[in-house]
Amino acid sequence: MSKGFYKNRRLKSFIFLTACFLVAFIPHVYNIRWLFYFILTLSFVIAFYGLLVISRNFKRNKVSNTMSIRAGNKELPVLDILVAARDEENVIARLVERLFNLDYPRNKLNIYIIDDGSSDKTPLILDRLSRQFDKLKVVSRSPNAGGGKSGALNYALKFTHGEWLLVLDADAQLKNDSLIRLFSFVEEGDWSAVQLRKSVTNVGRNFLTSCQSMEMAMDAIFQYGRLSVAGVSELRGNGQLIKKDTLLACGSFNEDTVTDDLDLSLRLLLSKSRIGILWDPPVMEEAVENFNALLAQRQRWAEGGLQRFFDYGDQLVSNKIDYLQKFDLTYFFILQYALPIVSIFDLILSIALLDSPVFWPISFIAFMLSGIAFWYGSSCKSEVPVLLKGNFLMIFVSVFYLSHWFLVIPWVTIKMSIFPKKILWRKTLHTGV
Repeated sequence: MSKGFYKNRRLKSFIFLTACFLVAFIPHVYNIRWLFYFILTLSFVIAFYGLLVISRNFKRNKVSNTMSIRAGNKELPVLDILVAARDEENVIARLVERLFNLDYPRNKLNIYIIDDGSSDKTPLILDRLSRQFDKLKVVSRSPNAGGGKSGALNYALKFTHGEWLLVLDADAQLKNDSLIRLFSFVEEGDWSAVQLRKSVTNVGRNFLTSCQSMEMAMDAIFQYGRLSVAGVSELRGNGQLIKKDTLLACGSFNEDTVTDDLDLSLRLLLSKSRIGILWDPPVMEEAVENFNALLAQRQRWAEGGLQRFFDYGDQLVSNKIDYLQKFDLTYFFILQYALPIVSIFDLILSIALLDSPVFWPISFIAFMLSGIAFWYGSSCKSEVPVLLKGNFLMIFVSVFYLSHWFLVIPWVTIKMSIFPKKILWRKTLHTGV
């Protein structure tokens, strides 16, 4: 893709921000009698579709333990595991050792660790590990190679020769039979890509890690439901499996975005490639443990999420996807990106004009749906014992925790409207907990 494809992001961000402001502003200066009934009707539609999405999880097909013995070694494809690592001295040795202990034929498994210009002890540790594990392939890039994580993954693609690629973060943890069961799931569903449900390893560390654990479960509930209802699902970076031919046909990893997984998800949708969501076995990872790290992470996610809609918006309204998929994408775009901005402007105007908020019914429905998904996701049977079992107090607190998005999304959109973007890899610090 050419660099020019992304040159209008600032303008699109500004137009989007302005549109959200006008949506919030107009009801406070003009008496539109039918507006309240329209908002109630819209809230009902949002509630109906949200509950429909959540309810599809009730009949979710669970991958049983017997799946691990269904696929014989001859049926398993050649798999390349890719890990982009920058300054991962705390976790890289543990990851490599666990990857070589996975139940998978050694002659069909290749492990690539991309040292992307690390300045800590990561290169030394990888050098030692390469002598310990002769099948470990270490790929090195210079610190200024560019492209962030996407650039590192694209560089490693030159050396791969497997049919499938599994992308992991350096802090990832898998069960020993995850790969065999993963390909059993692929065979049953004929997927072009699969996203493992993400789970938190340090769930009990503090308030934030507990909330993130429930948030990941909630996300998986919505992901599976959206896939079942509309055929829309998303990759989540860590624990994403994809056919190499499919990836290459989509243009590989986008080096002009801060969230390669979300960008790739839309390109797969546009190419009619199906992404499956696997609840068990999950991929486990560290949750960030302080508020500053959380905000930095969420700003990157918010920016990448908006970038993909700005970049592919014209294609999303074309005939490349069906009407139900367009509705689903519009629905979640409104809830995830437009609603936080409109709500903040609505609140500010209400305070400034001594008026009542207008759009509170939609916000209420959005938080209610999140609470239901929190409860159900935390109550579902899971192979990971660290998944927090929800109680009403924790669910209420976790829903309140989600309100940080109502600050992050407006702030990120304002920044995107004003400042030119430089693609930098602002990675999350992994401590090895």
